[in-house]
Amino acid sequence: MIDPIALKFGPFAIHWYGLLIVTGALLGAYVATLQAKLWKENPELVWDLLTIVLIFGIVGARLYHVFSRPSGGFVGWPYYKQHPIEIIAFWHGGFQGLGIYGAIIGGFIGLLIFALWRKINVWRWVDIAAPGLLVGQILGRFGNYVNQELYGPPTTLPWGIKIDAAHRYGAFTNLAKYPVATTRFHPTFLYEATWNFIGLLLFLYFTRKLLPKLREGDVFFAYLIWYPLGRLWVETFRPDAWTIDGIATAQIFSIIGIIIGVVGLLIRHWHWQPGDSGSVMRPEIKQPESTT
Repeated sequence: MIDPIALKFGPFAIHWYGLLIVTGALLGAYVATLQAKLWKENPELVWDLLTIVLIFGIVGARLYHVFSRPSGGFVGWPYYKQHPIEIIAFWHGGFQGLGIYGAIIGGFIGLLIFALWRKINVWRWVDIAAPGLLVGQILGRFGNYVNQELYGPPTTLPWGIKIDAAHRYGAFTNLAKYPVATTRFHPTFLYEATWNFIGLLLFLYFTRKLLPKLREGDVFFAYLIWYPLGRLWVETFRPDAWTIDGIATAQIFSIIGIIIGVVGLLIRHWHWQPGDSGSVMRPEIKQPESTT
């Protein structure tokens, strides 16, 4: 078990969760600069883009959490409608209370606005951003481990993790049945982080290997298939999940994402050959210089 607070200066505290999110965003942006060079785009634009994507991503992630109705007595819309001021207090607990699907939707809106403002190709840039997004998700999930949250049911597997009494929920608060000393739980953070890491390696490899055969948007649509497939499986380990008619909301979003990804790839590759309009290797107009 790790203290959730990494550093403390008087009344101010830096939480591991927030620190990991910020680190993940910066490392993800660095990976995006490498992808931008591969796509023959200006890598400096990544740092201009990062600010607006983070702002919209955090807003989207917070709204997803605020309107959720998680099981196990966790805070969701029934609480926030009674305490509306808490809606904007996303920094409580070091940036806890954020939902990844809300972050993806919000971040995409932010990228779209930036692309329209700077007159750059949105499909090329979502392709550039997708591997970096996986980097941020990988590190962010380790923040869940530090906070002892989003874990699965008890397990006897050797990689099960210990959860102390203060972070138990639902039936797991029965310490007679689930003793702290001997009970271990499924590390869902590790399952999702591992899936994302495998996806990151595959995306980095195949974008370089298949670049001449790719169309703009292919990497992003592939992300919309890869990540949701893993999330569909991981959600089966989440007894605290927000559900609608017995189905985890994250699974519903996952299915929608997979459908969008598959349809997007099929439409963009129907009767298409490398070199046609939309190819990532077509000659590009020089992109505007960074303002930073």
